[in-house]
Amino acid sequence: MGQTRTYHDPVHGAITLDRRDPVEALLIRLIDTAPFQRLRRVRQLGAASFTFHGAEGSRFTHSLGVLWVARRVFDRLQSNYPELHSHRAVVLVAALCHDLGHGPYSHTGEEMFQFHHEVWTSKILFAHPQIRPILDEFAPDFGQHILQIYKNNYPLKFACQWISGQLDCDRLDYLMRDSYLTGAAYGRLDLDRILAAIDYDPNRGELVVHPKSLAAIEHYLVVRYFMYAQVYNHRKNVAVTWMLCRLIKRAKLCLEKIYSDATMTRWLSQPIDSLELSDYLAADDDVLNYHIHRWTEAEDGILADLCQRFLQRNLFKIVEITRCSESERQELLRQTQQAVRELGWDEHYYCGLYQRSIRGYTLYDKGIQVQTNQGIQEINELSPLVQSLSQAQTRAWLIYPRELTAQVIGWLPQG
Repeated sequence: MGQTRTYHDPVHGAITLDRRDPVEALLIRLIDTAPFQRLRRVRQLGAASFTFHGAEGSRFTHSLGVLWVARRVFDRLQSNYPELHSHRAVVLVAALCHDLGHGPYSHTGEEMFQFHHEVWTSKILFAHPQIRPILDEFAPDFGQHILQIYKNNYPLKFACQWISGQLDCDRLDYLMRDSYLTGAAYGRLDLDRILAAIDYDPNRGELVVHPKSLAAIEHYLVVRYFMYAQVYNHRKNVAVTWMLCRLIKRAKLCLEKIYSDATMTRWLSQPIDSLELSDYLAADDDVLNYHIHRWTEAEDGILADLCQRFLQRNLFKIVEITRCSESERQELLRQTQQAVRELGWDEHYYCGLYQRSIRGYTLYDKGIQVQTNQGIQEINELSPLVQSLSQAQTRAWLIYPRELTAQVIGWLPQG
C-alpha cells in the first residue's frame, strides 16, 4: 500500500492525500466506506443532464472537490494562526462528509420524496457501523464535533462559516464544477483570488475577506445568481423535476399494482425520515432509474406514460408567467386543466403551476464580513451590487403537455 493516494479531478487537478498525516489517513478510511462510495451512484445535478448533456458528475466527485478547497484555505491559515491546527481534522472531515446523506437525484430527489439530506448525514455519521467506529477511534466525541459544525454551533465560528456560509468550500466547488459540467461559461470563478482573499480574524474567531478582493467576491455572488437563474432553475430542469414529482406521487398510489423491490417499496410506502438507515442507503440513482424503466410497462396508464415521457425526454412544456398577476395565472391554469381533460388526461398529473425564489445573497447568521480600515463591515454595506443581489426574485411557470403548446400560447396575455 502506497503512502499517498491521488484523485485526478477535472476541475482542481490532482487531489493527493498522505497516509503519514493522521488526519489525511482518516479521510482515506472514510472515503473507502460503503456510504461514501455510494455517492458515486448519486448525480450531483439530478436530472439536469436532460438539459445540459455533460451534467453527469456525482456527489462523490463533488465531495472530494469540497475537501480540496477546504484544505487549501485551512492549511494556509493554520500556518499563520497556529491555534487553528487543533481544528483541522474536524473541518476537513466535515467538508468531506457534508453530502453523505443525499438520496437519489440529490436535491431533485428531496422534492420527489419530501425529505432533507442533512438529517440523513447526521444519522450516517452517528449510526453507520463502518463510519461511527472510525470517528470514535480517531477521537472521543469527534462525530459530535462534526455535527456541531453542520448545526452552526461549533466553538470556532470560522469552521461553521467555511463549511456552510455565504462564502464556503461547498459553494465554491459546486459553482465551478457545475459550470464546467454544464458548459455555462458565466459560471467560472477567479478561484485563486477568492481563496487568497479569505482570512481568519483571531479576535472574533470568524472568517473575513480582504477589501482588495471585493470585486472577486462580487463576481462570485453574480456567478451564483446566474447559475441559479440559468442552470439550476432552467425551465427544462423545472419541467423534469415537476414530472418526476408527479411520477412518484402516482407510483405511491399504485404501489400494490406495480413492480417494486423491497427498497423502493419502503421508500414509496412510508415517510423517508422513518426509514431504517440500511433502507435509506440502499436507494441511489441506479435503483430509482431501474424502477422507472420497469414502470413504463405498468398497467396504470398515467404512471406508464409519465415514465415513458421521462425516459424518452418527451418533457412537458413550460412557459414563464412571472409577469402575470395571480388572477391571470389561475385563469391560465383553469384553461389548461380544461384542455387536458378534453384530451382524456388527469389534470393533476399533466399540468400545473410552479414557482421558485432566487436570491444571489442571503444573510446566514452573519454574511460575508470584509476587514476594512474602519473595522469589520458586512459586504452588503459596501457593495451596491450585493445589495441588488440580496433582493429575492420569484419566478413562476405554467407546465403543460407539449400537445397543448399552440393553445397555451394563444391564451397568454399580450405585452
